[in-house]
Amino acid sequence: MREIGLAHLSLLQLDPPDLVTTAARAGYDFVGIRVRGATPAEDIPDQAPGSAASRSTVARLSDTGLRVRDIEFLSLDGRTGREAWLPMLEAGAAYGADIINVAGQDADRARLTETLAELVRDAADHGIVPALEAISYNAVATVADAAAVATAAGARVMLDPLHLVRGGSSVADVAALEARLIPVLQLCDGPAAVPSDLDVPTPLPRGMTADGEPRKVESRALRRAPGEGAFPLRELLRAVGEDTPLSLEVPDHARAARLGALGWAEHLLTSTRELLATVDEPA
Repeated sequence: MREIGLAHLSLLQLDPPDLVTTAARAGYDFVGIRVRGATPAEDIPDQAPGSAASRSTVARLSDTGLRVRDIEFLSLDGRTGREAWLPMLEAGAAYGADIINVAGQDADRARLTETLAELVRDAADHGIVPALEAISYNAVATVADAAAVATAAGARVMLDPLHLVRGGSSVADVAALEARLIPVLQLCDGPAAVPSDLDVPTPLPRGMTADGEPRKVESRALRRAPGEGAFPLRELLRAVGEDTPLSLEVPDHARAARLGALGWAEHLLTSTRELLATVDEPA
């Protein structure tokens, strides 16, 4: 049976222990935890092994039986080095994580590949494998680019349907990948084109900003639950295989506030299960 997890970005307002509790109550199999902010402004609690947050999260994982599959978020921009990723790897190892999610912002492809290879070596010491995500507004924007860099560096690939659609990749690009390159598939939905109205009605949690170009606003704050948009999710699910774990990454802080954290988590899981029940139907 395919495992389904809850990505931290879906409920970023929750501290890691509460994310674990909420995901367990909703019926998830695993969680992804943000141990480092995607931007310097994000207020992420210290999760070094032995810290209060780490101890509490480990206890909740033990109590609920959930696991942490991936940690985030590391951007390789040409300046990022071991001082950034070693604390993340230590925090993730304490949680039992096996994936670290990475973005490629360095336009120097050779340097990016070398940096990622260094991260791969350090991560292996912690039982973790980096997964390079194709992000539509980064230097590594397409599935093909992510796969080329990841393969050269000994890493894996993180796939997100929002960035596949917005970055110009296709389901065929995904189907062409070796299965071993895809440790988990993030899942969300959205309209065929970036909406013209991208008003974010409430402040985002932890100081996360949604200003900037429309793709960034949508990615960080206004996604839709699986099955509620126009993304080719059925085709994508068939392309990655029936055993690939799914991580639901659907930030919509206003809607989550209306439904409550547990209500939003339950809605995302129900929507995904309904989608999976129809995955073999024509689009």
